[in-house]
Amino acid sequence: MQGLIRKNFLLQNKQAERLYHDYAAGLPIVDYHCHLPPQEIASNKHFTDLTEIWLKGDHYKWRAMRALGVREELITGAASNEEKFLAWAAAVPNTVRNPLFHWTQMELKNPFGVDAFLNSDTAPEIYAHCNALLAEPGFSVKGLLEHNRVVLVGTTDDPCDALQYHQQLQGQGNSFVVRPSFRPDPVLNIADKESFLAYKQRLELASGISITNMESLLSSLQERVQHFHQHGCRISDHGLVQMPTLPASLSAVEKDFSTFLNRADFQMPDADAFAGYVLLHLCKFYHTKGWVQQFHLGAIRNLNSRLRSRLGADSGVDSIGDDAQAMRLARFLDALDSEDKLCRTILYNLNPALNEVFAAMTGNFNDGSVAGKIQYGSAWWFLDQKDGIEKQLNTLSNLGVLSTFIGMTTDSRSFLSYSRHDYFRRILCNLIGQEMEQGTLPDDDQWMGSIVRKIAFSNARDYFSV
Repeated sequence: MQGLIRKNFLLQNKQAERLYHDYAAGLPIVDYHCHLPPQEIASNKHFTDLTEIWLKGDHYKWRAMRALGVREELITGAASNEEKFLAWAAAVPNTVRNPLFHWTQMELKNPFGVDAFLNSDTAPEIYAHCNALLAEPGFSVKGLLEHNRVVLVGTTDDPCDALQYHQQLQGQGNSFVVRPSFRPDPVLNIADKESFLAYKQRLELASGISITNMESLLSSLQERVQHFHQHGCRISDHGLVQMPTLPASLSAVEKDFSTFLNRADFQMPDADAFAGYVLLHLCKFYHTKGWVQQFHLGAIRNLNSRLRSRLGADSGVDSIGDDAQAMRLARFLDALDSEDKLCRTILYNLNPALNEVFAAMTGNFNDGSVAGKIQYGSAWWFLDQKDGIEKQLNTLSNLGVLSTFIGMTTDSRSFLSYSRHDYFRRILCNLIGQEMEQGTLPDDDQWMGSIVRKIAFSNARDYFSV
């Protein structure tokens, strides 16, 4: 049977084919947000087998395998890497219409050159073929980044990180740039007192500042922002259920925080207001540095307590939240904009019912200083599939300006996920190509192709100053 990933995969008319092949295919990749380990890039890691590079840590695949009745031993348990791969291969034929089915075939096609469908019959040969390639120099971490023409990797890093691997990377003369991103989520989670106090100790060690009150907490965070900036950071990121509220009384939050630090039996009476106070100050720090800030909103995490206790966080038991977003988001952005301290901002929405809410919000705070200053971010997590990508593109087109969009990012922990940029580019070209054919967009390759090229590459290159 001929493989699924053919030359014109997802391209449904001649206009789409021309847009893709003449304007989008082979463009460099600006992967401005991901979860790739900088240590593995700095050491140019070679993976032992396909399971290690492809299945380990991939909670998308874990969820599908559990749904198909695969035992946990063969997913995250004690089974061998080969047994885990064979279990995944047996599951793949039953994932049709899930994006995993497309991604699986795309990631086998590029970079491994595998056209065959993955199933129990083909699995042994595919496993041996890919494992042999992984032993070659071109399939090291750096080899894969170069193969995919990646020019920027934006990792996700804790404020307490020393960033020693980023420092190593800066001196290696690579063809790509790896930049850290500042992700301060733990310092906003004061509702869990034990975790917060443990993180406070880490922050004190990293910053060299004893945290005894709000002023010293903010000073320690400002020091870490400066440390990150010196190591090439130009992006922050925040994973929140919803934007925190802004406190009615700053002095009350400051007083409560001092009591919180000095009394073991005292909990913050308004943890949300504390998060709003700290995050607002952080965003002002970012503005002074000229950073881009990202807000990933709407995920509710670690919902299965049994699996959380066995496997820890990020084990594939997260979901889409249905919390209200609009007014909290508007008030927070306005508080920064009213002081002219709102930096370039990307808003990611996880609940498709709120697509129009987020897209409309971005238009309120553009100020003419840069094209697309406030971005309605790419379809994320549960939404980064064909239907979700098309809905995001359509919503942005209807309520914003599509031509300013900075395009796709992997948001991935896998070095094989760069095919998702190709997936996005094909979907984009097909969407525009269909409307060219229908006569609702000009049938002008050069005009429409220039828009495609911006969205697929050059807007992100300029937005992040690559």
